[in-house]
Parts: sequence; structure tokens; C-alpha cells
Amino acid sequence: MSGIVRWSLGVGVGLLVVAVLCAVLSLVPVAVITGILGLVALVIAACDAVYNWLDRAGQRRRETRARRDG
Repeated sequence: MSGIVRWSLGVGVGLLVVAVLCAVLSLVPVAVITGILGLVALVIAACDAVYNWLDRAGQRRRETRARRDG
């Protein structure tokens, strides 16, 4: 996992926890804003994780092709 994934995941989870606490305390506008920001952070983490996973898969494919051709 890259640093961006870890950072975004931590921030996203933290903001979602704050959103739930704000919803329990009836601070609806704050809960909505922090919930949206938390979801954005989690989407960024997911996109970066998928990008890194696809990059590693591509490297394995190229490596396998090079072994087969070589």
C-alpha cells in the first residue's frame, strides 16, 4: 500500500467517525459535510489502490511475456 492510500484511508475513516458522532449529536450540517469529505477520501484511497494493483499486474504480464519470448 502506498503512502497516499494509507493517508487517505486514515483520513476517510476518521472523518466518517466524526460524521457519525455529529449525527448522533444532531449536528446534521456538520455530519453531512464531514461524511462527504470522508467518502471522497475513501474513493481516492480506493482509486490509488486499484491503480497500484493494475500497475503491478501489468509488470507481471510484461515480465512473463519477456521470459516466454526470451
